[in-house]
Amino acid sequence: MKNIIELKNLAKTYQLKNLEVPVLHDINLEIKSGEMIAIIGPSGSGKSTLMNIIGLLDRPTSGEFKLKGETITLNMPDKKLAGIRAKTIGFIFQSFNLLPKQSSLANVLLPTAYLKQKNANNKALELLKKVGLSHRLNHKPTEMSGGEKQRIAIARALINDPEIILADEPTGNLDSKSGQQIIDILKDLNKEGKTIIIITHDEKIARQCMRTIRLFDGKISGDNNDQ
Repeated sequence: MKNIIELKNLAKTYQLKNLEVPVLHDINLEIKSGEMIAIIGPSGSGKSTLMNIIGLLDRPTSGEFKLKGETITLNMPDKKLAGIRAKTIGFIFQSFNLLPKQSSLANVLLPTAYLKQKNANNKALELLKKVGLSHRLNHKPTEMSGGEKQRIAIARALINDPEIILADEPTGNLDSKSGQQIIDILKDLNKEGKTIIIITHDEKIARQCMRTIRLFDGKISGDNNDQ
């Protein structure tokens, strides 16, 4: 398998007024296409910052980053980054990030506005069926359980057929049964060839992944791929 993500000597420092706050230090990481990975660490370890950089929502301060073999430069225009992100990466968030006044179908269709897909509506209907919500097309998020909201979010993440799914604490607001259902859906997507990266603090979730990368104080402290 080829590397889909390559990070070399990557660092991130935030500037807060006159104070520099280093968050990530000397991150070296290779992720192969088709892997299912957990990035785990305590609060403040840099997990979300790393996810935002991989997801092109933030930029590193220094270091090298390649996505699908293409170097992501520090000065790459936001518009180009947005285009790469829309085609390559789907996001799932702990807080779902759904529009409360829109239907399930409308929420799933949101990312298609950027790429202007043909037959987007039919694809959204297929994805809602895939996650078991074809009977809830016109319901709004306020009328649904947490597990159902997260399944809508998964369908939305898949609508542009991304190669990478980034899931930030995807079970954090769910009961254990609903949380396991979400992990099972992600495992099925991985079997279909998607690269799945889960940000979590939950060891039970990490154990269900092919590989676990541990962060501590902004550094990689463990990677069972090296064992």
